[in-house]
Amino acid sequence: MAKNFKELQAKMSPERRALNEAAAAKMIDEMALDELREARDLTQEQLARLLHVSQAAVSKMERRADMYITTLQGVIKAMGGRLEIRAVFPNGVVRISQFQDLRKRA
Repeated sequence: MAKNFKELQAKMSPERRALNEAAAAKMIDEMALDELREARDLTQEQLARLLHVSQAAVSKMERRADMYITTLQGVIKAMGGRLEIRAVFPNGVVRISQFQDLRKRA
């Protein structure tokens, strides 16, 4: 018989709960493009319609290890988000604003 997650969680030690929460936060912080699309409850077909491209083009895009910033920016915008690029240093994080309005400039 399936158990309620809250019941299982209540039986966990505080250390185990903290480890689970940290692992979940890391998974949310680090998503591949296809995982992000799925988390936004979009199919490749739906995203393709929003981007005015074929489903095959979305599939190809999701498998790429490299793409133009404007392409990624368009995909994120179609999913309802805004792309931010940050440089992370040991003493802090700097948001790079140079790429904010690339499509407006083009």
